[in-house]
Amino acid sequence: MTTYHDVPADLLIAELATRLQDMDQVSPPEWADYVKTGSHRERPPVQDDWWYVRSAAVLRKVGLMGPIGANHMAQQFGGPKDRGVKQNRAVSGSRKIARTILQQLSACELIDSKHNLAGTVNLGKILTGSGQSILDDAAHAIRGSAEERYPGLSGF
Repeated sequence: MTTYHDVPADLLIAELATRLQDMDQVSPPEWADYVKTGSHRERPPVQDDWWYVRSAAVLRKVGLMGPIGANHMAQQFGGPKDRGVKQNRAVSGSRKIARTILQQLSACELIDSKHNLAGTVNLGKILTGSGQSILDDAAHAIRGSAEERYPGLSGF
């Protein structure tokens, strides 16, 4: 069975974004048309479905890096800030976007919180069984097109 580790991220994220559009809990808030994705950006995104693409990328990153929280997730989507004549510095992406997407994915029961042994500290978000299932199903669905685009994948 093909897992999400076996296929390229660009194809997987595109397939996941179409699957997340069918879920009612994952939807862009009303402010999503006007907000920038970080202080390093000059304008809001121009794609109509950018919220679903970002949600798919967040779901994949939770699977790869989990347990992970909203702050670390925002750092993953950051970039260089143009400071004029001074050198660029790395800044985080929007924590509000990361937190809202994590909350929506939790409402879909694709991710869940991981706590310490005492149950008092939240260590971050991890994949649930259904989250693992949707990632692996999407990876299996795009395996053929991934092998056509990247011939080296067929040996695995």
